[in-house]
Amino acid sequence: MTTACVTKLGWLLAGLLLLVSATVAAGGYRQVVDGVAIYFGVMPAELVRGHPREHPESGMHGGPSAGESHLLVALFDDKTGTRIRGAAITATIIGADGKIEKKLEPMVIEGTTTYGNYFYLTGSGPYRIALRIRTPGIGHDIEATFTWARS
Repeated sequence: MTTACVTKLGWLLAGLLLLVSATVAAGGYRQVVDGVAIYFGVMPAELVRGHPREHPESGMHGGPSAGESHLLVALFDDKTGTRIRGAAITATIIGADGKIEKKLEPMVIEGTTTYGNYFYLTGSGPYRIALRIRTPGIGHDIEATFTWARS
């Protein structure tokens, strides 16, 4: 990966973090369950499809298809703020078109771990996003449910 590609990737991640931060500030996109702070965001897959083939995101999760959305989840220890790695996450999204369930894959970019996958979400929603999460150090699954709609 070229230095320019890594720099562009860093700017994209910074933009995504600002997007998630702004969304969280608006409320509803952060929950704390069993000491785990769970943040999520949804972005159009078209933002990823524009990357060059050698870019790590261009082939992520098998690559984006037209009309898909990219669900992103970040996990932190709520007390220390330490990012949680090594989690297993399954997302179930329910909307007017039915139910979709997929495992979220870890994405490590510049040492930062988030989890994500592509989902085909037609219409504006609302969608019910249920996350089932298994983290290192917690002996049971934790669950969080969010509601999301396109603005």
